Amino acid sequence: MILWLNGELVPASQARIDPADRGFLLGDGLFETMLARRGRIAFLDAHLLRLARGAKAIGVALPLDPARIATACVKLLEANGLADAPRAALRLTLTRGAAPRGLALPPDPAPTLMIAAASAAPPPAGLTAIVATPRRNNRSPSAQVKAIAYLDNVLAKEEARARGAGEALMLDNDGNLACASAANIFIWENGRLLTPSADCGVLPGIVRAAILELAPGLGIETLEDRIAAARLPEIEGAFLTNSLIGAVPLTRIGERTLPAHPLTARLAAAYELLLDSADRNG
Repeated sequence: MILWLNGELVPASQARIDPADRGFLLGDGLFETMLARRGRIAFLDAHLLRLARGAKAIGVALPLDPARIATACVKLLEANGLADAPRAALRLTLTRGAAPRGLALPPDPAPTLMIAAASAAPPPAGLTAIVATPRRNNRSPSAQVKAIAYLDNVLAKEEARARGAGEALMLDNDGNLACASAANIFIWENGRLLTPSADCGVLPGIVRAAILELAPGLGIETLEDRIAAARLPEIEGAFLTNSLIGAVPLTRIGERTLPAHPLTARLAAAYELLLDSADRNG
């Protein structure tokens, strides 16, 4: 595997990140995961805009402007023989860089920027989920950025695996539905499409935004709202979204089997058409 690290393409076996890097020591950084299809990166501008906004929010200067980061992503796909791959995943990681010990921010940080690329499997036809014990801290500033400190999500995902499910649904500190361990969630209730609102500690997902934009054109009413966990047994269906899976239905939550909602398939198809259109016009 070839990595792009601080401006250079290097074999993964030779890549070196400073042991004093705050991303490694403190989880002080951000990341983006992006889907590339035959060399075209889906919603690249939106991902880089979110990265820039997150970097500004935590006080880290991007070491390169978005255009040069985009060029680096394309070069990395080529270097790994993935320029023509049907599906590839790009992981971009930005940290505050190396610094003296302690929590205090360094006066002159030198951020670390690393990009990795790998082939990506097709999304599953469906997923099962449980409601996990770890909570999403909706009062934390990090809830609104794609922070690399993902321990709660890791533990939630492991709880799901141990309980025989593929995903973990996470509640916020008030007991409202927030997200899955690595995805946003949508539910069908009374014919409407609902998704947790930003004050539930929701990361503003790129695919989440696309679904909310596509739905009205299909005659679907949407609502961003607080969704109490107690409402889950009555929902008509649900699906998860992220950049690698697109929109995938949930077939079971806990012990309850969820019916296949016909509008989930329509939205997923509309999303695929959106990707196809972007590929042709990109």
